[in-house]
Amino acid sequence: MIKYINELKKEDLENKKVLLRVDFDIPIIDGKIAEDHRIKAQKETIDYLINAGARVLMVVHLGHEISDASFSPIVEELGTILGQTLTLVPRLELASVNFLFEKCQLLLLDNIRQDSLEIQNDDGLAVRLANGFDYYVNDAFATMHRNHTSIVAVTKHLPSYAGLLVRKEVDNLEQAMRAPMEGKILVLGGAKISTKMPVIKNFIERAEKILIGGALANNFFKTQGIKVGASVVDDAVALDVKSENIILPRDFITAEKGSESSSVKLYKPPANVGEAEAILDIGPETAEEWAEIIERAKMVIWNGPMGYFEHKDFEEGTEIIAEAVSKVERSIVGGGDTIVAVDKFGLLDKYGFVSTGGGAMLEFLAGNKLPGLEALGYYK
Repeated sequence: MIKYINELKKEDLENKKVLLRVDFDIPIIDGKIAEDHRIKAQKETIDYLINAGARVLMVVHLGHEISDASFSPIVEELGTILGQTLTLVPRLELASVNFLFEKCQLLLLDNIRQDSLEIQNDDGLAVRLANGFDYYVNDAFATMHRNHTSIVAVTKHLPSYAGLLVRKEVDNLEQAMRAPMEGKILVLGGAKISTKMPVIKNFIERAEKILIGGALANNFFKTQGIKVGASVVDDAVALDVKSENIILPRDFITAEKGSESSSVKLYKPPANVGEAEAILDIGPETAEEWAEIIERAKMVIWNGPMGYFEHKDFEEGTEIIAEAVSKVERSIVGGGDTIVAVDKFGLLDKYGFVSTGGGAMLEFLAGNKLPGLEALGYYK
């Protein structure tokens, strides 16, 4: 059975060494942190450990692949956000941790994905990470779907606990799964249909309606024989699901790539899109209709923007949906692009719960087992 870190009291943690897996894989622009929601969401667990007198080494990654990327340019900014004095530990200097703990209570091990063994779930690396520590804590919910060393293998070598953010994530996503079908709306957008199709299938009998926008809708249009021009589609995924609960846009906005602002058009299915045009937003009729559906809902789960929200000419659909979801008492919002979008619209703090997980959130909602949660005993 999964154990949470608040089951350990101050006397259990004082002067103990804790290996803490966190997720600070955040957008960095011009050497500065561009969005800090994920960092702030894990602060509660860090504060809990520090205030109890524990010495903490945070294990982090940067980027999706093995790389030499480093936290060095932003370590001072990270410390400011966390309200803590933070010392960076180069990956090859792991043996220096005990010496550094004499000077600093909170350490940050540089990008663990500098080591290719991390993504191999390597037991040898797990032993080196665990050496000299008393507890392992995982508060990096967004990485729970990865079968990696610092998420899975390390739990074999230390008493292991989930952090306070993980508890919130699990509690809220469990509610999304268990809540009655009546009045529950699932809103999906973005581009990765391969990660969202399992969620659609799992919610056919769990949600009253499933609203599908963004590039995700393009695959459905194409299956219906509608030409989608230069729009983003994923031909590798078979759309083997049909339901009256699935609602597609009744109109959408297109433009020619490279000349977006000067070539904006409004289409209504089953009209075909020109070869040089791409669908970049839901249309005004769709946005209005979906906003009404959402505002009447008892619960809304939303992952993925409705279009190319980064461009001012194609942000309106996402903004209208974002505002509608913010008015619902029980709302769960997640996905990296979704968080960037709602932050852009000044709505980040207007939702019931904002998940830090993108892929992990989708895997959970699809009903799949997450290796990180399994390693912590969640499914026992």
